[in-house]
Formats: sequence, C-alpha cells, structure tokens
Amino acid sequence: MNRRAFLQNCAAATAATTILPTWLHAAHRAGKFKIGFQSWVVREPLNADFAGTLKKMAGLGYQGMEMCSPLGYGKYGFGPLAEMPVKEMKRTLEGEGIECISTHVTFQEMTSDLMASVEFAHQLGLKQLIVSATNVNKEGSLDDWKRAADTMNKWGDKVTKEGLIFGFHNHHFEFVERDGELVYDVLLDKLNPDTVGMQFQVAVVNIGYHAANYFRNHPGRFLSAHLADWSKEKDGQTPIGGGDVDWPDFFEAAEVGGLKNVYVEMGPDLLPDSATYLKTIL
Repeated sequence: MNRRAFLQNCAAATAATTILPTWLHAAHRAGKFKIGFQSWVVREPLNADFAGTLKKMAGLGYQGMEMCSPLGYGKYGFGPLAEMPVKEMKRTLEGEGIECISTHVTFQEMTSDLMASVEFAHQLGLKQLIVSATNVNKEGSLDDWKRAADTMNKWGDKVTKEGLIFGFHNHHFEFVERDGELVYDVLLDKLNPDTVGMQFQVAVVNIGYHAANYFRNHPGRFLSAHLADWSKEKDGQTPIGGGDVDWPDFFEAAEVGGLKNVYVEMGPDLLPDSATYLKTIL
C-alpha cells in the first residue's frame, strides 16, 4: 500500500523509571495498555509527513508508537527523521497525543556508539532501548548466539546505569534448533533478567509458538510485545482479533509475563481493524 492509499484508508476509518530486578512489578492489567503501533510498518508515510501520519494513527485509536532509532535506521527508510531535531520530534508526538517510550536500535548502532543511542533516548524522553536483531545470521551456531547474548548483557549493564530499560526483540529465526536446543530458549537462559527484558514477536504463532505460553512459563521476563494475528484457515495474517491468537488469554498472561507496552506490527491495511478490535478488549 502506497503512502496516499494508506492515508486515505486511515481517513476513512477515522469518522524512567525505577528499574527492579525483573519487569513483573510494572505489569499492566488488561484495560491499562495503550494501543501502540510500530513505526516500521508506516515508515514511508511517517517520514513523508510525520505530524500528519501521527494524527491519522491517533484518529484510528492508536495511543502509542515505538520508534525506530533514526541513528540506526536512517538507511532503512528513516533518513528524513534523522534530519529532524529531536525536540521537534518530541513536541510533535506530544501534540498529537502519541506516547513514545520505546525505540528499536540496531546491533550495529549499539556497537558503534552506544552512548549516542542513550542520549537520543534521553532527549526524546524514552524509557526503553530494544535491540531489534543480533549480528548472528540465520545459519549461525549456538556459540554465535551465546556470544551475542554476552554482548547484550554488557549493553544491558550500561543502559541500566543510564536510567533506561534495555531489551531484545526476536524474529522467527531464533525459533530454530542448534545442537538440540531451541535458540530462543538458550537466549532466555543466557540474557540477564536483571538488565535485559524480552520483547516478544507474537507473529511466531504461525510456526506454532504462543506468546501466552512463554509469558506464563517465564514470569517477569517480558517487557513488551509486537502484536500480529494469523489465520491457519486463511494461511495468512489477519487484523488483530480475526485469527488464531486468543487475545483475552494473551492479555491475562501478559500480567504474569510482566509486559509494560504493546505495539501492533502488521501491514498498513490491517492497522485500522486491529485498533478497532483492541479498543473492545483493552
């Protein structure tokens, strides 16, 4: 969907923190989550018209946005935002009533200049820095993943000392076995729960992994989640509430998992109906 079609669709649909050893103390009960979206899925309209796109998203019912750090995502379509003064970015977000407390950062960005990312977070008034992926490729060994976890533990220590919360976001390729072990489970074991929270990608439901199970089996380990729904019958994504995910159960389990915030991450055409459904249960 191009930018014009997205904005037309939106218009039609519209008529830190004290850090304790785990995230459990800050869990939200269902009814207290803000409906958020991940900026990646609307990067083209967002970078073309920051204020206008935020207004459209607010009109759909979205109350929060997770940023993609312009420092690391400039080459992935966020170049215009890299040119925007951070004070202006913050003022625009506040003016449109969109809460922004979290940002994705790249592994390379953190490797190159961690403190620049920390400073960006402080200037924008963020609370959370989330590494969006590691430097391990899809064929990486278990030792490669363990080394990446060690690196993120060091970053977690530094970020925590700067008054921010640090986290790690998974993709599908962490849900593979290496040496008879599931990579994601190894990461859960290796990452320090005191300084590294987990952001769960609900989209892995399409390969049989359910967020609610992880929340209940690992209480207090999860900081946030990216929301997506999947229909086995249709063999494809659907708006939130139209697929196989049991969302009331998800949000009940989220309290155990320790979630603070959630962000819809699906195609722009699925965002309006997703917000409509979430407003009925949150």
